[in-house]
Amino acid sequence: MKYNYKTKGVCSRNIEIETKDGLIESVKFDGGCAGNTVGLAKMVEGQKIEKVIEKLKGIQCGYKGTSCPDQLATALEEILQK
Repeated sequence: MKYNYKTKGVCSRNIEIETKDGLIESVKFDGGCAGNTVGLAKMVEGQKIEKVIEKLKGIQCGYKGTSCPDQLATALEEILQK
């Protein structure tokens, strides 16, 4: 399943996620801090969706109240609801 998520409150603008059988196959951030988003994307590849949500949900970036990892967790929650 391919899913595009428009982020809110962070530097990245969009997250493209591919999943299959409850696992994350790939993640690509559009914008944001390249080193961090590329690293994060590589770290979650092959991981179970639920486990990644557990680890990333609620992480904040400064005063924003959210972060790219938190937005990825939110996008993954939406994928599970579909």
